[in-house]
Amino acid sequence: MKYLLWPAAVFLSFFIQSRVSILDIQPDLAMLLVFYIGIRHGETKGLLAGLLIGALEDVISNSIVGPNMLGKGVIGFSAAFFMSGGVLRWTSLLGIIAVFLLTFLDNIIVFVSMTVFDKMPSALPTALFVAVMQAVLNAPAGLFIRPSHAE
Repeated sequence: MKYLLWPAAVFLSFFIQSRVSILDIQPDLAMLLVFYIGIRHGETKGLLAGLLIGALEDVISNSIVGPNMLGKGVIGFSAAFFMSGGVLRWTSLLGIIAVFLLTFLDNIIVFVSMTVFDKMPSALPTALFVAVMQAVLNAPAGLFIRPSHAE
């Protein structure tokens, strides 16, 4: 039963993400799922979850396979490495900042990868606007996603 929970969560995140938008900007719920796995289950599982979810996102988006894999993999690893208590002491504010910065980083990695290996998906100002807005939409989730050792 436990193994059916993760595929259902991934499907649900993609489904909701495709249906909800604010100012025509969709929140990146898949990134929040990768962040959660990284922060709760460590670097290896975070990296693997990021690679798998990113690959699925690449396939669904009908683009080249790789940009979302790279972005989500970096997020899964980074969330675990920097936010699991080894480097920084966890607070709610740190959670908000971490989700904001890692969402922004994911968007920038995907944009740069698409620009280098395929074609520029949008103009730079548009990409930065979308990255910042997605980060703002995702940031409040940092209040609720916390490491298992946090008070």
